[in-house]
Amino acid sequence: MSPLLRRTKKKPAERVVTLIGKPGCHLCEEARAVVAAVCEETGAAWTEKDITADEALYKEYWEQIPVVLVDGEQHTFWRVDPARLRKALGADAKPG
Repeated sequence: MSPLLRRTKKKPAERVVTLIGKPGCHLCEEARAVVAAVCEETGAAWTEKDITADEALYKEYWEQIPVVLVDGEQHTFWRVDPARLRKALGADAKPG
């Protein structure tokens, strides 16, 4: 197989998680805590976007917040499962 056709699996530290939410949202606060902890543990980068400051995000996600994207692809919404997020980032399950 040609090296150009072979897909390279990204390491967690090469992934980017985006949390889309809004101020005053208790589910967003819970999601933020999970995303921050998993990203710190795995080395993945993360960022947060406020739907009230972005009309396109508001139109797309207003009924689903918080929404979590991994590398720009929707991963989940409402509740964030830490084990599922770790797996999506390509990280091994948390020991213990």
